[in-house]
Amino acid sequence: MSKNVPTLTDFILEEQKKHKSAKGSFTILIHEIVNTSKIIAAHVRESGLVDILGATGGINHFGEEVQKLDEFSNKLMLDALLATGEVHALVSEEIEEPVFAPKEKAGDYIVFFDPLDGSSNIDVNCPIGTIFSIYHKDGGLLQKGENQIAAGYILYGPSVIFVYTTGHGVNGFTLDPSAGLFLLSHPDIKIPSHGKIYSINEAYERMYDEPTQQYLDYLKSEGKSRARYVGALVADAHRSFIKGGFFAYPADSEKPNGKLRLTIEVNPFAFLTEQVGGKVLGAGNKNPLSIIPKNIHERSPIVLGSPENIDNYLSFFK
Repeated sequence: MSKNVPTLTDFILEEQKKHKSAKGSFTILIHEIVNTSKIIAAHVRESGLVDILGATGGINHFGEEVQKLDEFSNKLMLDALLATGEVHALVSEEIEEPVFAPKEKAGDYIVFFDPLDGSSNIDVNCPIGTIFSIYHKDGGLLQKGENQIAAGYILYGPSVIFVYTTGHGVNGFTLDPSAGLFLLSHPDIKIPSHGKIYSINEAYERMYDEPTQQYLDYLKSEGKSRARYVGALVADAHRSFIKGGFFAYPADSEKPNGKLRLTIEVNPFAFLTEQVGGKVLGAGNKNPLSIIPKNIHERSPIVLGSPENIDNYLSFFK
């Protein structure tokens, strides 16, 4: 391991030094997310060898089948983050109500998270991830996404990568399994101004609004774009950040409010998209970060990607 390559720990500590009033609470919280991601990554690698792969047979409060690895990851993150003493409340995709820390162990932060995004990919060994979003408790549970103080994701793919922002750019760290350390591999990620890849579930194409259908028809007739779709937000958005292009999980005739959760999935990726220099759209093609959520599990469409691609998409609504 080169001594010239900063570790994620080094990076976080250097960031902390820039804030003279910092007490280390936020650093502890981020470190615990890092630690849980390593444990989840280890179980993802072993999922074909132990009885953790596949469904529990249960259904979560959204009517979706709960995966065993989902269940394990959710409990791990809840227990680990509560144990830090730095959280006021936790909101998980897997449970209907927020979990509040006991008063004697309560901290200053609210963490929204999806412990295992794309869990339907588990049984076929395709990429999955973890998403997190952090707010200060003073604004309460229902805050605009623009109030996020940090957001990020962990992608469990051919390698494990931890990507996050505190509002001062986006950096990615790849796990060195031999050392057990995340090393800076993607400093100051910037999305290309234009990309050739579009990522959307075309099985629902005729359920999308007319401008979106026209845009997809244009991409296919133009012949310059390539379709890529993993079906895990973390994987599809990460590819968009690195290679540029267009990603969308829009509203459709069956899901007029979209499918993804505003607080848990849309807002963290909206924050990250702006930080890498991209553009993001939510309901009504407005910025989702300006929306005050009505409830912690509110749904929202999302469109994100390279500035030129998003501007081109918007031109079909004129």
